[in-house]
Amino acid sequence: MKRICSLVLSGLLAVSALTGCQSGGAAPSGAQPAPSQTGEEKDAVVIVMNMESEPEAGFDPAYGWGAGEHVHEPLIQSTLTVTNPDLTIGYDLATDCTVSDDGLTWTVRIRNDVTFTDGEPLTAADVAFTYNTVKASSSVNDFTMLASAEPVDDATVRFHMTRPYSIWPYTMAIVGIVPEHAYDAASYGQAPIGSGRYILKQWDKGQQVIFEANPDYYGEAPKMKKVTVLFMEEDAAFLAVKAGQADLVYTSATYADQAPAGYSLLSCESVDNRGINLPAAPAGDGVGNDLTADVLVRRAINLGVDRQEMIDNVLNGYGTPAYSVCDKLPWYNPASQVEYDPDAAAALLDEAGWRMADGGVRVKDGVRAELNLLYPSSDSVRQALAADLANQLGELGIAASIEGVGWDTAYDRARSEPLMWGWGAHTPMELYNIYHTIGDTGSAEYSPYASAAVDAYMDEALACGDLEESYTLWQKAQWDGVTGVTGEGDCPWVWLVNVNHLYWVRDGLQVAAQKIHPHGHGWSIANNVDAWSWA
Repeated sequence: MKRICSLVLSGLLAVSALTGCQSGGAAPSGAQPAPSQTGEEKDAVVIVMNMESEPEAGFDPAYGWGAGEHVHEPLIQSTLTVTNPDLTIGYDLATDCTVSDDGLTWTVRIRNDVTFTDGEPLTAADVAFTYNTVKASSSVNDFTMLASAEPVDDATVRFHMTRPYSIWPYTMAIVGIVPEHAYDAASYGQAPIGSGRYILKQWDKGQQVIFEANPDYYGEAPKMKKVTVLFMEEDAAFLAVKAGQADLVYTSATYADQAPAGYSLLSCESVDNRGINLPAAPAGDGVGNDLTADVLVRRAINLGVDRQEMIDNVLNGYGTPAYSVCDKLPWYNPASQVEYDPDAAAALLDEAGWRMADGGVRVKDGVRAELNLLYPSSDSVRQALAADLANQLGELGIAASIEGVGWDTAYDRARSEPLMWGWGAHTPMELYNIYHTIGDTGSAEYSPYASAAVDAYMDEALACGDLEESYTLWQKAQWDGVTGVTGEGDCPWVWLVNVNHLYWVRDGLQVAAQKIHPHGHGWSIANNVDAWSWA
């Protein structure tokens, strides 16, 4: 049996070193704590999130709370593991975790001092019940790797896997444990019982949720005893800032040049990336693209994009260049990084036979180099990035148009045309989902691409008996010195920018150090709201 407990120590050593955020200003020296909307309380905070952050199905882990596309800590429920500030694995309910040599059995010991908020003890039976429930009913997460969960005794749960899955600890970090004795799928999400840091006290749908600190929480008592989360559109959120009605409010680069009295701008780094797929197969039967099927063209586009220019012009400086879907995470391969080099890009296009012709558009065998860049019509930032990219491609001699599409057609059309995507998760599985071939289709899921070598590295990573060792295999899938998905390799995707998550913060509010945020400008900021305080 192999243990993962060594990861806990490495994470704890990193706690004080990582912040992930920068403040655009600080409270004046000697400033008094500003009152929250709830009054002169120094242990309460009012947060504004976007409308999409309200959990449509309620606060049930089986139906997306804490999981799905925008992963965050569930707050109301406890999890077996947590992600440390450096995105390695630490423990919450778990006290020990081992995996069998064949990778098909995980055994987890849990604390014996935890109770649900109704006073009933949390045992391994609740853990097993939770996982069997989410396997059967979750519509937002993949649990096909799990065969079943069973309690061995009150403090030990055993997971039987359908296949080796080394990154199972990352799944255990997002599944909140629910009480078997008090769980009803029809009603739990509206009035959840958990064992986490907070209790849901009130939910006014479409408006707000109010959390209060769990007085019987087994960990360090939350400093913030009351947390109110309001859901607002962006314009209304900024008006709430100007009126002083909230303490921390999400915003975007559009408002970043404002200076509302009594607030400073907090900029949090993220792996919330934007990038385009480049179909890596010739056109045929509605799939593939004859221009991007050439690896030299794909590499040229990767080299010929000025990412910093995009950050400055589209994001008003609030972002970082993206070179992969997992920049700065433990499994990221720095070989993904490239320098902007339009001359090298032009040379690659020349080598591929695409020669500059009259009108500034490259031509090969009488065919013009043309691309239509798709973007989600509901996303103005992706539209602006697509327009910027089209201009840059034009400078390389590739005539690019842009088109807004709905998600009902975007997935199918991305099989043959580049689409401006948004990704970024706290798990290596993101790499697998984007680059690994799916079943017997012979292609990756979202854009035509296949590599036996890349597949083999990722399969080996999932089968690896040591989580930390698996990081190296994920890195080799990106680039092993000979092949991979980076700009030197197959380059089936070009990553452009990581979008910083921006917030207005009332003077005097001390927001605890943030982990690098994943995709989705929502609940991630509140992962450690229990550690926030007023100066």
